[in-house]
Amino acid sequence: MASSKQEVTAKKKTVSKASRKKSHAVASKKKRNQKVSRYGKRRSNAVALQSRLDRERQAALSRLPHRVGPTEVFQASTLQLPLNLESRAAVVINAETGELLYSKNSSRTMPIASITKLMTAMVVLDAHLPMDEIITISDADVDKVKHTSSRLTVGTSMPRSEAMLLALMASENRAAAALARTYPGGTAAAVAAMNRKASELGMTHSHFADGTGLQMQNMASPTDLVRMVKAARSYPEIRQFSTTSEHSLVAGRRILPYRNTNALVKNDTWDIEVSKTGFINEAGKCLVMHARVNSTPVVIVLMDSNGRYTRIGDANRVKKWLEAAVQSFTLSENQYTEHQ
Repeated sequence: MASSKQEVTAKKKTVSKASRKKSHAVASKKKRNQKVSRYGKRRSNAVALQSRLDRERQAALSRLPHRVGPTEVFQASTLQLPLNLESRAAVVINAETGELLYSKNSSRTMPIASITKLMTAMVVLDAHLPMDEIITISDADVDKVKHTSSRLTVGTSMPRSEAMLLALMASENRAAAALARTYPGGTAAAVAAMNRKASELGMTHSHFADGTGLQMQNMASPTDLVRMVKAARSYPEIRQFSTTSEHSLVAGRRILPYRNTNALVKNDTWDIEVSKTGFINEAGKCLVMHARVNSTPVVIVLMDSNGRYTRIGDANRVKKWLEAAVQSFTLSENQYTEHQ
């Protein structure tokens, strides 16, 4: 009899336990359904909000005289977002229309360091010298101004084209000095041609003193450098050499690897057509580029940056600023200008 009662009690406990489990399962399912419902509602609200924003955006665009595309945005100077650059002087222009997009101390004449080498390359190419002619590094090419080092020892020979490649890509001073020295009439004639070229381009605040940029007397304003970069783009050799990412020079039994001084030429998010870096203490870190952002050609000039990566950071900030302006479709009649 006692055994029978125990069996009944055990059975009741089992039923009660199963009932509780079932009740808990039902409650959990209900909770999950509520969460799913809330998620679905939030998702539905988000979709509705995005749809409303899209309609408002389309309505705003329809009120414009015509639809604004990326290039047209740059032309309309719709860049109202703040742009904080570390470079002491900078200019950004739409290379297609010539419109000024950003300006900071754009008329200040400053040392330009190795940006000078772009002008050296242009006058050498203008002289139509044979690019396959072998030129040899001499003692006259050794830097006696800043006493910078070079892996191109005196006696190293290479075609003129390779010397120009190293001068533009790796900013090789002895290569640039050799280009100027082997110009018809020598270095003095090359420098005179550089100053004439600057005058022809309308670079009214510029002066060139050598073919390397090592002397601080090589000077220009950011606005002048815009003119020089635009002119440099018309030379296929400069476009190719200045954007080559790396090159190995065979010098006798030595193989000398060189890399571009502008790391952005290897960055897939950039479309760079002309590039040149520069540095001496008097000039700070400098960078000029002719590039395409959102299919729009722009010239970017950054001068006197402090820090190893500041000019690269500034270039990336400019690019993001331009891209953000295209996405925002904000219209303005005034360009953004910063004074220091």
